[in-house]
Amino acid sequence: MAVSPLVKRTIVKKRTKKFARHQADLFLRISRTSWRKPKGIDGRVRRRFKGALPMPSIGYGSNKKTRNTLPDGFKTVVVYNVKELEMLMMHNRTYSATVGHSVSSRLRRAIVERAEQLAVRVTNANAKVRSEEDA
Repeated sequence: MAVSPLVKRTIVKKRTKKFARHQADLFLRISRTSWRKPKGIDGRVRRRFKGALPMPSIGYGSNKKTRNTLPDGFKTVVVYNVKELEMLMMHNRTYSATVGHSVSSRLRRAIVERAEQLAVRVTNANAKVRSEEDA
């Protein structure tokens, strides 16, 4: 049974591009997307001059109602065992479960099976799942 989100709001991102690091174009060793705040006394980026790179600020933050929401309308919770999955029973229209990376395939199968009973959506349900003929 496919569970749909309680409310599916349109997610609006104010900025999708990563903020470029000041003078990252001059050095190969500096990644363009590894943002660091400029600290220099004369820095044009720090002083927010016209034409300089934009700096991250609180104004770029996303809407509180759509923050951390997946495109399918659910927020996600990382789950490592069946007991943690039980917490999502009453919130299955708001939160979806993501099975943790370190969970074994045997426990993963139990989590996915219990999630179907509770009608909780699992984002990575068929990860680490192999059929018998593959093994």
